[in-house]
Amino acid sequence: MLIEKLEADYKAAFKAHDEIAKSSLSNVRAAIKNAELEKREPLTDQEVAAVLAKKVKQHKDSISEFEKGNRPDLVEKERAQMQILENYLPKQMPEDQVRKLVSEVISDLAAKPADFGRVMKEVINRAAGQTEGAVVSKIVKEELK
Repeated sequence: MLIEKLEADYKAAFKAHDEIAKSSLSNVRAAIKNAELEKREPLTDQEVAAVLAKKVKQHKDSISEFEKGNRPDLVEKERAQMQILENYLPKQMPEDQVRKLVSEVISDLAAKPADFGRVMKEVINRAAGQTEGAVVSKIVKEELK
């Protein structure tokens, strides 16, 4: 299970005194615990992956803000933490594969431009965490024109 791998890697980072990995994994462990408390039961691997993806997105947003603020030291720290978390996520689909999936979904649903939300939901479900929502949104907008 993904949670067990995260726990084992956290312990290894702690023993190795790897501050970046320890900090990153500690942060995501807390987010997972919060999600479990909210749900009132243990998370599935897919739900853990969703928490990881959310944390990666937060790191990307922070990197963007730190770059605007001319803080290369913080950009580097955020990038390092983000890369650690990305190792636990499924491999991302190339854009051409996402475009093909979007076309299939539009065809299957006989979608019109007004069906943007339905198409997005179905593509995200079929992609199973292998693509970001922003990429899907951009392609769906292009394809539904």
